[in-house]
Amino acid sequence: MEYIIFRIVILVSFVVIVAANIADFDEVWQKRAEEAKQAALDAYHPNPEEITHNFNMHVHKATVGTNSTRRHLHRYYGGPCLATNPIDRCWRCQKNWARNRKKLANCVLGFGHKTIGGKRGRIYLVTDNSDDNLVNPRPGTLRHAVIQPGPLWIIFAHDMAIRLSEELLMTSHKTIDGRGANVHIAHGAGITLQFVHNVIIHGLHIHDINPGNGGLIRDSLYHYGYRTASDGDGISIFGCTNIWIDHISMSKCRDGLIDVIEGSTAITISNCHFTNHNEVMLFGASDSYSEDSVMQITVAFNHFGRGLVQRMPRCRWGFFHVVNNDYTHWLMYAIGGSQHPTIISQGNRFIAPPSLAAKEVTKRDYAPESVWKQWTWRSEGDLLMNGAFFIESGSPRRHLGYSKKDVIKAKPGTFVARLTRFAGALKCLKKKPC
Repeated sequence: MEYIIFRIVILVSFVVIVAANIADFDEVWQKRAEEAKQAALDAYHPNPEEITHNFNMHVHKATVGTNSTRRHLHRYYGGPCLATNPIDRCWRCQKNWARNRKKLANCVLGFGHKTIGGKRGRIYLVTDNSDDNLVNPRPGTLRHAVIQPGPLWIIFAHDMAIRLSEELLMTSHKTIDGRGANVHIAHGAGITLQFVHNVIIHGLHIHDINPGNGGLIRDSLYHYGYRTASDGDGISIFGCTNIWIDHISMSKCRDGLIDVIEGSTAITISNCHFTNHNEVMLFGASDSYSEDSVMQITVAFNHFGRGLVQRMPRCRWGFFHVVNNDYTHWLMYAIGGSQHPTIISQGNRFIAPPSLAAKEVTKRDYAPESVWKQWTWRSEGDLLMNGAFFIESGSPRRHLGYSKKDVIKAKPGTFVARLTRFAGALKCLKKKPC
């Protein structure tokens, strides 16, 4: 999504469409947009390095005395629980995880660290994989769950494949928790977060996502309206704050796997496994949208795997902490951007493809070297393999007066195979560590 599509929204009465209701609907979405903008300003951290240092401290504590460059994919692992990074250590090896699901909300690190999702709400059990009524969703469906008012922790009764007829519009204070079931969102539309906050999406397989046709879609319990066609993103995050995407397996979406735009901030994307896709993640959709300057995103412990081409991520304007990820495949480049984003790459492993034309990790767009050399793009402790190279720019970072105890470096790239070993949706069984 290289430009922002402003969606036309029209209030539709339960009987007929009338002109006066168009303004009513516009006011609903305008109010949401205003609230989202204020939430972004409130969530913005004036000193983002405080968050990066805090994150690095947790990684350091979780990995003392371990080191491995060998990757073992979790789907082949049948031994005891091995929580290999600080987010997973917070919850994964406890047998009672299913009775204490909401502990997950205490585990997020990085810029999304204040996200608690539906922790303060009741459990909602999805029992029905259908999605055939977009205006009045059937109780027990995922669409019915995500439009409910107030906090909600959404789980699944059994394995299911959900083909979304149109984009799934979520409301604030929700957790979608796929643990304990094999849940696929596939062969339909994707998930849209628009002008919402405090959302956790965990433990899903999202793949083969196509553009929606648009139409009448309910976006809350008390409101529905007309939507234009969706783009085919796996997860679209538009004007949102305090979002955590964790342990998601994603592939083959028509547009991006995850797009974050329109001033979204306070976001962590962690423990995900990405495969078989061209434009993986877009952070900021326009060089002219300066309000994306508030964007602060942590990308950590993810595995960028087979069949990926570019944008892991592609960034504009904001501050991006890319830490301890495993880049085992790309065809064009790994990390790119335009409009002077700050990108701090720490302790990642970059294994370049065979092509001599694709050895560079980085790609800068729409600026001559005289301009982009001022952008802060730093590589610290990255493991660069098979000829990979990271072109740095900007001055070396200052630690802004922190003590040596506070300023703990990320674990070096040699630790990445271990830290990302269980990336993607996990196979969790009740009464057993996950």
